[in-house]
Amino acid sequence: METAKGVTNMALAHEIVVNGDFRIKPTELPEGSLEKKVREIVHKAFWDCLEAQLNEDPPTYDHSIKLLGEVKETLLSFLLPGHSRLRNQITEVLDLDLIKQEAENGALDISKLASFIIRMMGTLCAPARDEEIKKLKDIHEIVPLFRAIFSVLDLMKMDMANFAVSSIRPHLMQQSVEYERKKFQELLEKQPNSLDFVTDWLQEASDDLTKLRRINLSSPFGGGPAASGIPVLCPVSVQNQAYLKLLKWDHVHRPFPETMLMDQSRFQEMQLELEQLILIGAVLLVTFSAAGTALSGLPGFADKIKAIIKVLLAGMHLPSFNLGDALAIIGEKVCAEVNSCLSQHGFTPFTTEKETVLKGQIEAVANPDNTICKLIDSRIQTFLESYLASSPQKFLPAIPGGLGPIQKELEEIAVKYVRLVNYNKMVFSPYYDAVLSKILDKEESQLVGKSEKL
Repeated sequence: METAKGVTNMALAHEIVVNGDFRIKPTELPEGSLEKKVREIVHKAFWDCLEAQLNEDPPTYDHSIKLLGEVKETLLSFLLPGHSRLRNQITEVLDLDLIKQEAENGALDISKLASFIIRMMGTLCAPARDEEIKKLKDIHEIVPLFRAIFSVLDLMKMDMANFAVSSIRPHLMQQSVEYERKKFQELLEKQPNSLDFVTDWLQEASDDLTKLRRINLSSPFGGGPAASGIPVLCPVSVQNQAYLKLLKWDHVHRPFPETMLMDQSRFQEMQLELEQLILIGAVLLVTFSAAGTALSGLPGFADKIKAIIKVLLAGMHLPSFNLGDALAIIGEKVCAEVNSCLSQHGFTPFTTEKETVLKGQIEAVANPDNTICKLIDSRIQTFLESYLASSPQKFLPAIPGGLGPIQKELEEIAVKYVRLVNYNKMVFSPYYDAVLSKILDKEESQLVGKSEKL
Protein backbone atom coordinates (compact mmCIF):
# COMPACT_ATOMS: atom_id res chain seq x y z
CA MET A 1 0.00 0.00 0.00
CA GLU A 2 2.88 2.36 0.78
CA THR A 3 4.43 1.63 -2.61
CA ALA A 4 1.11 2.20 -4.39
CA LYS A 5 0.64 5.51 -2.55
CA GLY A 6 4.16 6.65 -3.47
CA VAL A 7 3.64 5.80 -7.13
CA THR A 8 0.28 7.63 -7.13
CA ASN A 9 1.79 10.79 -5.64
CA MET A 10 4.72 10.65 -8.04
CA ALA A 11 2.38 10.16 -11.01
CA LEU A 12 0.24 13.13 -9.97
CA ALA A 13 3.24 15.44 -9.56
CA HIS A 14 4.62 14.23 -12.89
CA GLU A 15 1.29 14.81 -14.65
CA ILE A 16 1.03 18.36 -13.33
CA VAL A 17 4.57 19.19 -14.46
CA VAL A 18 4.64 17.64 -17.95
CA ASN A 19 1.01 18.22 -18.91
CA GLY A 20 0.30 21.93 -19.29
CA ASP A 21 -3.35 21.08 -19.98
CA PHE A 22 -3.78 19.06 -16.78
CA ARG A 23 -7.15 19.72 -15.18
CA ILE A 24 -9.02 18.12 -12.31
CA LYS A 25 -12.32 16.89 -13.69
CA PRO A 26 -15.52 15.73 -12.00
CA THR A 27 -15.83 12.01 -11.40
CA GLU A 28 -18.36 10.43 -13.70
CA LEU A 29 -19.58 7.06 -12.50
CA PRO A 30 -20.37 4.47 -15.20
CA GLU A 31 -24.00 4.45 -16.28
CA GLY A 32 -25.88 1.59 -14.64
CA SER A 33 -23.10 0.88 -12.12
CA LEU A 34 -24.01 -0.11 -8.57
CA GLU A 35 -22.10 2.86 -7.14
CA LYS A 36 -24.03 5.29 -9.34
CA LYS A 37 -27.38 3.73 -8.36
CA VAL A 38 -26.54 3.83 -4.64
CA ARG A 39 -25.45 7.46 -4.86
CA GLU A 40 -28.63 8.44 -6.70
CA ILE A 41 -30.79 6.66 -4.11
CA VAL A 42 -29.00 8.30 -1.18
CA HIS A 43 -29.15 11.76 -2.76
CA LYS A 44 -32.84 11.39 -3.60
CA ALA A 45 -33.62 10.25 -0.05
CA PHE A 46 -31.80 13.29 1.37
CA TRP A 47 -33.54 15.84 -0.86
CA ASP A 48 -36.93 14.14 -0.35
CA CYS A 49 -36.40 14.39 3.40
CA LEU A 50 -35.52 18.09 3.10
CA GLU A 51 -38.65 18.75 1.05
CA ALA A 52 -40.81 16.84 3.54
CA GLN A 53 -39.42 18.91 6.45
CA LEU A 54 -40.06 22.20 4.63
CA ASN A 55 -43.65 21.12 3.82
CA GLU A 56 -44.47 20.44 7.47
CA ASP A 57 -46.67 22.91 9.34
CA PRO A 58 -44.78 24.57 10.86
CA PRO A 59 -41.71 23.77 8.75
CA THR A 60 -38.74 21.92 10.29
CA TYR A 61 -35.35 23.33 9.41
CA ASP A 62 -32.88 20.72 10.73
CA HIS A 63 -31.67 19.63 7.28
CA SER A 64 -31.78 23.19 5.94
CA ILE A 65 -29.51 24.49 8.72
CA LYS A 66 -27.01 21.67 8.07
CA LEU A 67 -26.97 22.61 4.38
CA LEU A 68 -26.44 26.28 5.21
CA GLY A 69 -23.52 25.26 7.42
CA GLU A 70 -21.94 23.31 4.54
CA VAL A 71 -22.48 26.24 2.16
CA LYS A 72 -20.89 28.61 4.68
CA GLU A 73 -17.77 26.45 5.07
CA THR A 74 -17.48 26.05 1.29
CA LEU A 75 -17.74 29.80 0.65
CA LEU A 76 -15.16 30.51 3.35
CA SER A 77 -12.81 27.96 1.76
CA PHE A 78 -12.78 30.03 -1.46
CA LEU A 79 -11.47 33.16 0.32
CA LEU A 80 -7.89 34.36 0.25
CA PRO A 81 -6.21 35.83 3.36
CA GLY A 82 -6.96 39.38 2.21
CA HIS A 83 -10.72 38.81 1.85
CA SER A 84 -11.54 39.98 5.36
CA ARG A 85 -14.62 42.00 4.32
CA LEU A 86 -16.17 39.06 2.48
CA ARG A 87 -15.29 36.74 5.38
CA ASN A 88 -17.10 39.04 7.81
CA GLN A 89 -20.16 39.20 5.52
CA ILE A 90 -20.41 35.42 5.19
CA THR A 91 -19.88 34.86 8.91
CA GLU A 92 -22.46 37.49 9.82
CA VAL A 93 -25.23 36.48 7.40
CA LEU A 94 -24.71 32.71 7.76
CA ASP A 95 -24.49 32.79 11.56
CA LEU A 96 -25.86 29.33 12.37
CA ASP A 97 -26.75 30.18 15.97
CA LEU A 98 -28.80 33.14 14.81
CA ILE A 99 -30.37 31.07 12.02
CA LYS A 100 -31.42 28.41 14.57
CA GLN A 101 -33.04 31.08 16.75
CA GLU A 102 -34.92 32.47 13.74
CA ALA A 103 -36.08 28.95 12.84
CA GLU A 104 -37.36 28.32 16.38
CA ASN A 105 -39.28 31.61 16.32
CA GLY A 106 -40.71 31.03 12.83
CA ALA A 107 -38.82 34.02 11.43
CA LEU A 108 -36.34 32.21 9.15
CA ASP A 109 -36.36 33.42 5.55
CA ILE A 110 -34.62 30.70 3.51
CA SER A 111 -35.17 32.54 0.22
CA LYS A 112 -33.35 35.62 1.53
CA LEU A 113 -30.38 33.52 2.64
CA ALA A 114 -30.35 31.73 -0.73
CA SER A 115 -30.22 35.09 -2.53
CA PHE A 116 -27.23 36.14 -0.40
CA ILE A 117 -25.49 32.83 -1.15
CA ILE A 118 -26.03 33.25 -4.90
CA ARG A 119 -24.67 36.82 -4.82
CA MET A 120 -21.61 35.68 -2.88
CA MET A 121 -21.06 32.79 -5.32
CA GLY A 122 -21.24 35.29 -8.17
CA THR A 123 -18.54 37.37 -6.47
CA LEU A 124 -16.22 34.41 -5.87
CA CYS A 125 -16.73 32.27 -8.98
CA ALA A 126 -14.56 32.21 -12.09
CA PRO A 127 -15.95 34.12 -15.12
CA ALA A 128 -16.67 30.77 -16.79
CA ARG A 129 -19.35 30.10 -14.12
CA ASP A 130 -21.30 33.34 -14.63
CA GLU A 131 -23.91 31.56 -16.75
CA GLU A 132 -24.51 28.90 -14.08
CA ILE A 133 -24.90 31.62 -11.42
CA LYS A 134 -27.38 33.45 -13.63
CA LYS A 135 -29.49 30.29 -13.97
CA LEU A 136 -29.67 29.94 -10.16
CA LYS A 137 -31.56 33.23 -9.97
CA ASP A 138 -34.36 31.75 -12.08
CA ILE A 139 -35.04 28.87 -9.65
CA HIS A 140 -37.66 29.79 -7.06
CA GLU A 141 -38.44 26.50 -5.30
CA ILE A 142 -36.17 25.94 -2.31
CA VAL A 143 -35.22 22.28 -2.77
CA PRO A 144 -34.36 22.47 -6.50
CA LEU A 145 -32.52 25.72 -5.77
CA PHE A 146 -30.31 24.18 -3.09
CA ARG A 147 -29.61 21.17 -5.28
CA ALA A 148 -28.48 23.53 -8.05
CA ILE A 149 -26.44 25.63 -5.59
CA PHE A 150 -24.50 22.57 -4.42
CA SER A 151 -23.96 21.49 -8.02
CA VAL A 152 -22.41 24.89 -8.90
CA LEU A 153 -20.39 24.91 -5.66
CA ASP A 154 -18.85 21.59 -6.72
CA LEU A 155 -17.81 23.19 -10.01
CA MET A 156 -16.35 26.15 -8.12
CA LYS A 157 -14.35 23.77 -5.89
CA MET A 158 -12.94 22.19 -9.03
CA ASP A 159 -12.09 25.61 -10.46
CA MET A 160 -10.30 26.51 -7.23
CA ALA A 161 -8.35 23.24 -7.27
CA ASN A 162 -7.29 23.81 -10.89
CA PHE A 163 -6.26 27.38 -10.04
CA ALA A 164 -4.12 25.97 -7.22
CA VAL A 165 -2.56 23.46 -9.62
CA SER A 166 -1.65 26.18 -12.13
CA SER A 167 -0.26 28.33 -9.32
CA ILE A 168 2.02 25.62 -7.92
CA ARG A 169 3.20 24.32 -11.31
CA PRO A 170 6.21 26.70 -11.58
CA HIS A 171 7.27 25.86 -8.01
CA LEU A 172 6.60 22.17 -8.51
CA MET A 173 8.75 22.19 -11.65
CA GLN A 174 11.72 23.32 -9.54
CA GLN A 175 11.24 20.51 -7.06
CA SER A 176 9.78 17.77 -9.22
CA VAL A 177 13.05 16.28 -10.47
CA GLU A 178 14.30 15.62 -6.94
CA TYR A 179 10.82 14.57 -5.81
CA GLU A 180 10.30 12.01 -8.58
CA ARG A 181 13.80 10.67 -8.20
CA LYS A 182 13.27 10.27 -4.45
CA LYS A 183 9.94 8.50 -4.97
CA PHE A 184 11.44 6.18 -7.57
CA GLN A 185 14.31 5.37 -5.22
CA GLU A 186 11.79 4.43 -2.54
CA LEU A 187 10.06 2.19 -5.06
CA LEU A 188 13.40 0.69 -6.08
CA GLU A 189 14.22 -0.14 -2.45
CA LYS A 190 10.89 -1.96 -2.10
CA GLN A 191 11.05 -3.53 -5.58
CA PRO A 192 14.77 -4.18 -6.37
CA ASN A 193 13.97 -5.50 -9.86
CA SER A 194 12.38 -2.20 -10.94
CA LEU A 195 15.14 -1.52 -13.47
CA ASP A 196 15.01 -4.85 -15.34
CA PHE A 197 13.08 -3.52 -18.34
CA VAL A 198 15.15 -0.32 -18.34
CA THR A 199 18.29 -2.46 -18.57
CA ASP A 200 16.88 -4.47 -21.49
CA TRP A 201 15.82 -1.25 -23.23
CA LEU A 202 19.25 0.40 -22.90
CA GLN A 203 21.05 -2.84 -23.79
CA GLU A 204 19.07 -3.10 -27.01
CA ALA A 205 19.86 0.51 -27.92
CA SER A 206 23.53 -0.15 -27.22
CA ASP A 207 23.41 -3.28 -29.40
CA ASP A 208 21.96 -1.25 -32.27
CA LEU A 209 24.82 1.25 -32.18
CA THR A 210 27.41 -1.47 -31.63
CA LYS A 211 26.29 -3.26 -34.79
CA LEU A 212 26.86 -0.08 -36.77
CA ARG A 213 30.35 0.31 -35.31
CA ARG A 214 31.26 -3.31 -36.01
CA ILE A 215 30.13 -3.00 -39.62
CA ASN A 216 32.26 0.13 -39.94
CA LEU A 217 35.32 -1.45 -38.36
CA SER A 218 35.09 -4.54 -40.54
CA SER A 219 34.64 -2.53 -43.73
CA PRO A 220 37.81 -2.33 -45.88
CA PHE A 221 36.84 1.26 -46.70
CA GLY A 222 35.99 2.26 -43.13
CA GLY A 223 37.89 5.00 -41.45
CA GLY A 224 36.50 4.52 -37.97
CA PRO A 225 33.20 5.65 -36.49
CA ALA A 226 34.05 9.33 -36.53
CA ALA A 227 35.03 9.26 -40.20
CA SER A 228 31.79 7.61 -41.32
CA GLY A 229 29.49 9.68 -39.13
CA ILE A 230 28.42 6.71 -37.03
CA PRO A 231 27.60 7.82 -33.46
CA VAL A 232 30.27 7.20 -30.86
CA LEU A 233 29.16 4.62 -28.28
CA CYS A 234 28.66 6.80 -25.20
CA PRO A 235 25.87 7.23 -22.61
CA VAL A 236 24.31 10.17 -24.46
CA SER A 237 24.18 8.45 -27.86
CA VAL A 238 22.83 5.22 -26.35
CA GLN A 239 20.12 7.10 -24.43
CA ASN A 240 19.09 9.03 -27.54
CA GLN A 241 18.92 5.80 -29.52
CA ALA A 242 16.84 4.27 -26.72
CA TYR A 243 14.38 7.17 -26.69
CA LEU A 244 13.98 6.94 -30.48
CA LYS A 245 13.09 3.27 -30.07
CA LEU A 246 10.15 4.27 -27.86
CA LEU A 247 8.49 5.72 -30.95
CA LYS A 248 8.53 2.28 -32.59
CA TRP A 249 7.53 0.30 -29.51
CA ASP A 250 5.35 -2.81 -29.59
CA HIS A 251 3.07 -1.78 -26.71
CA VAL A 252 1.02 -4.96 -26.90
CA HIS A 253 3.78 -7.53 -26.56
CA ARG A 254 6.67 -5.68 -24.90
CA PRO A 255 6.88 -4.26 -21.36
CA PHE A 256 7.63 -0.54 -21.31
CA PRO A 257 10.76 0.66 -19.40
CA GLU A 258 9.86 1.18 -15.73
CA THR A 259 11.08 4.78 -15.62
CA MET A 260 8.86 5.68 -18.58
CA LEU A 261 5.61 4.07 -17.45
CA MET A 262 3.94 7.33 -16.44
CA ASP A 263 4.52 8.62 -19.97
CA GLN A 264 3.74 5.43 -21.89
CA SER A 265 0.40 6.75 -23.12
CA ARG A 266 2.09 9.95 -24.31
CA PHE A 267 4.76 8.06 -26.26
CA GLN A 268 2.09 5.80 -27.69
CA GLU A 269 0.05 8.80 -28.78
CA MET A 270 3.10 10.36 -30.47
CA GLN A 271 3.84 7.05 -32.15
CA LEU A 272 0.35 6.95 -33.64
CA GLU A 273 0.63 10.59 -34.71
CA LEU A 274 3.92 9.85 -36.47
CA GLU A 275 2.50 6.79 -38.22
CA GLN A 276 -0.30 8.93 -39.59
CA LEU A 277 2.14 11.70 -40.48
CA ILE A 278 4.28 9.27 -42.49
CA LEU A 279 1.26 8.37 -44.63
CA ILE A 280 0.28 12.01 -45.05
CA GLY A 281 3.85 12.91 -46.04
CA ALA A 282 4.04 10.03 -48.50
CA VAL A 283 0.74 10.96 -50.21
CA LEU A 284 1.79 14.62 -50.43
CA LEU A 285 5.18 13.68 -51.83
CA VAL A 286 3.79 11.54 -54.65
CA THR A 287 1.09 14.15 -55.34
CA PHE A 288 3.58 17.01 -55.70
CA SER A 289 5.86 14.79 -57.74
CA ALA A 290 3.00 14.05 -60.14
CA ALA A 291 1.81 17.67 -60.30
CA GLY A 292 5.30 19.03 -60.85
CA THR A 293 6.10 22.71 -60.39
CA ALA A 294 2.61 23.80 -61.42
CA LEU A 295 1.12 23.48 -57.94
CA SER A 296 4.19 23.28 -55.70
CA GLY A 297 4.17 26.98 -54.80
CA LEU A 298 0.41 27.49 -54.85
CA PRO A 299 -0.66 29.07 -51.52
CA GLY A 300 -3.05 26.91 -49.54
CA PHE A 301 -2.95 23.93 -51.92
CA ALA A 302 -0.83 21.72 -49.66
CA ASP A 303 -2.98 22.57 -46.64
CA LYS A 304 -6.16 21.70 -48.53
CA ILE A 305 -4.80 18.32 -49.64
CA LYS A 306 -3.46 17.69 -46.15
CA ALA A 307 -6.86 18.43 -44.59
CA ILE A 308 -8.53 15.91 -46.92
CA ILE A 309 -5.99 13.21 -46.04
CA LYS A 310 -6.23 13.87 -42.29
CA VAL A 311 -10.01 13.54 -42.29
CA LEU A 312 -9.92 10.24 -44.15
CA LEU A 313 -7.09 8.83 -41.98
CA ALA A 314 -8.64 10.02 -38.70
CA GLY A 315 -9.58 6.52 -37.52
CA MET A 316 -6.63 4.64 -39.00
CA HIS A 317 -5.70 3.00 -35.69
CA LEU A 318 -9.16 1.61 -35.01
CA PRO A 319 -9.60 -2.16 -35.59
CA SER A 320 -12.42 -1.54 -38.07
CA PHE A 321 -10.35 0.84 -40.22
CA ASN A 322 -9.42 -0.34 -43.72
CA LEU A 323 -6.34 1.53 -44.91
CA GLY A 324 -6.61 0.29 -48.49
CA ASP A 325 -10.16 1.58 -48.85
CA ALA A 326 -9.26 4.91 -47.24
CA LEU A 327 -6.31 5.43 -49.59
CA ALA A 328 -8.48 4.60 -52.59
CA ILE A 329 -10.91 7.36 -51.56
CA ILE A 330 -7.97 9.70 -50.87
CA GLY A 331 -6.65 8.99 -54.37
CA GLU A 332 -10.00 9.93 -55.92
CA LYS A 333 -10.33 13.14 -53.91
CA VAL A 334 -6.70 14.20 -54.40
CA CYS A 335 -6.95 13.72 -58.16
CA ALA A 336 -10.17 15.75 -58.25
CA GLU A 337 -8.58 18.54 -56.19
CA VAL A 338 -5.41 18.55 -58.31
CA ASN A 339 -7.38 18.77 -61.57
CA SER A 340 -9.57 21.53 -60.15
CA CYS A 341 -6.56 23.61 -59.13
CA LEU A 342 -4.77 22.98 -62.41
CA SER A 343 -7.82 24.17 -64.36
CA GLN A 344 -8.31 27.24 -62.15
CA HIS A 345 -4.72 28.37 -62.71
CA GLY A 346 -4.59 27.77 -66.45
CA PHE A 347 -2.72 24.46 -66.46
CA THR A 348 -3.67 21.30 -68.31
CA PRO A 349 -5.54 18.83 -66.07
CA PHE A 350 -4.27 15.29 -65.62
CA THR A 351 -5.03 12.78 -68.31
CA THR A 352 -6.92 9.63 -67.32
CA GLU A 353 -3.67 7.69 -67.55
CA LYS A 354 -1.85 10.11 -65.26
CA GLU A 355 -4.71 10.01 -62.76
CA THR A 356 -4.56 6.21 -62.71
CA VAL A 357 -0.81 6.30 -62.03
CA LEU A 358 -1.21 8.79 -59.15
CA LYS A 359 -4.07 6.81 -57.62
CA GLY A 360 -1.96 3.67 -57.82
CA GLN A 361 0.99 5.40 -56.13
CA ILE A 362 -1.28 6.66 -53.34
CA GLU A 363 -2.85 3.22 -52.78
CA ALA A 364 0.64 1.65 -52.74
CA VAL A 365 1.37 3.66 -49.59
CA ALA A 366 -0.60 0.99 -47.69
CA ASN A 367 2.25 -1.49 -48.30
CA PRO A 368 4.55 -1.63 -45.21
CA ASP A 369 7.54 -1.94 -47.56
CA ASN A 370 6.58 1.09 -49.64
CA THR A 371 9.76 2.95 -50.61
CA ILE A 372 8.23 6.42 -50.20
CA CYS A 373 6.94 5.63 -46.69
CA LYS A 374 10.31 4.24 -45.69
CA LEU A 375 12.01 7.38 -47.01
CA ILE A 376 9.65 9.68 -45.08
CA ASP A 377 10.02 7.56 -41.94
CA SER A 378 13.82 7.57 -42.21
CA ARG A 379 13.96 11.34 -42.60
CA ILE A 380 11.59 11.89 -39.69
CA GLN A 381 13.84 9.69 -37.52
CA THR A 382 16.88 11.66 -38.69
CA PHE A 383 15.17 14.93 -37.79
CA LEU A 384 14.17 13.71 -34.32
CA GLU A 385 17.65 12.30 -33.74
CA SER A 386 19.21 15.64 -34.71
CA TYR A 387 16.84 17.49 -32.41
CA LEU A 388 17.66 15.19 -29.49
CA ALA A 389 21.37 15.61 -30.11
CA SER A 390 21.14 19.41 -30.45
CA SER A 391 18.98 20.12 -27.40
CA PRO A 392 18.82 22.17 -25.28
CA GLN A 393 19.40 24.62 -28.14
CA LYS A 394 16.54 27.02 -28.78
CA PHE A 395 16.14 26.32 -32.47
CA LEU A 396 14.91 23.24 -34.28
CA PRO A 397 17.30 21.64 -36.79
CA ALA A 398 16.61 22.01 -40.50
CA ILE A 399 13.75 19.94 -41.89
CA PRO A 400 15.06 17.20 -44.23
CA GLY A 401 14.08 17.35 -47.87
CA GLY A 402 10.61 16.11 -48.75
CA LEU A 403 9.15 16.90 -45.31
CA GLY A 404 8.30 20.54 -46.02
CA PRO A 405 4.53 19.94 -46.42
CA ILE A 406 4.36 18.29 -42.97
CA GLN A 407 6.89 20.57 -41.27
CA LYS A 408 4.38 22.20 -38.90
CA GLU A 409 2.97 18.89 -37.63
CA LEU A 410 6.41 17.32 -37.33
CA GLU A 411 7.83 20.23 -35.36
CA GLU A 412 4.85 20.17 -32.96
CA ILE A 413 5.46 16.48 -32.24
CA ALA A 414 9.22 17.03 -32.00
CA VAL A 415 8.91 19.81 -29.41
CA LYS A 416 6.53 17.71 -27.32
CA TYR A 417 8.72 14.63 -27.67
CA VAL A 418 12.04 16.27 -26.82
CA ARG A 419 10.56 18.15 -23.86
CA LEU A 420 9.37 14.84 -22.44
CA VAL A 421 12.69 13.12 -23.12
CA ASN A 422 14.73 15.90 -21.53
CA TYR A 423 12.59 15.92 -18.42
CA ASN A 424 12.93 12.16 -18.12
CA LYS A 425 16.69 12.46 -18.51
CA MET A 426 16.87 15.01 -15.69
CA VAL A 427 14.96 12.71 -13.34
CA PHE A 428 16.46 9.33 -14.13
CA SER A 429 19.98 10.02 -15.49
CA PRO A 430 21.72 8.65 -12.36
CA TYR A 431 19.98 5.30 -12.88
CA TYR A 432 20.67 5.26 -16.61
CA ASP A 433 24.33 6.13 -16.06
CA ALA A 434 24.71 3.28 -13.56
CA VAL A 435 23.16 0.77 -15.98
CA LEU A 436 25.07 2.10 -18.99
CA SER A 437 28.44 2.06 -17.26
CA LYS A 438 28.16 -1.74 -17.01
CA ILE A 439 26.77 -2.17 -20.52
CA LEU A 440 29.33 0.07 -22.22
CA ASP A 441 32.32 -1.36 -20.36
CA LYS A 442 31.30 -4.81 -21.53
CA GLU A 443 30.60 -3.70 -25.11
CA GLU A 444 33.84 -1.75 -25.39
CA SER A 445 35.96 -4.65 -24.22
CA GLN A 446 34.26 -7.02 -26.69
CA LEU A 447 34.61 -4.53 -29.54
CA VAL A 448 38.30 -3.91 -28.86
CA GLY A 449 38.94 -7.64 -28.77
CA LYS A 450 37.28 -8.19 -32.13
CA SER A 451 39.03 -5.17 -33.63
CA GLU A 452 42.45 -6.53 -32.61
CA LYS A 453 41.65 -9.86 -34.25
CA LEU A 454 40.72 -8.06 -37.46
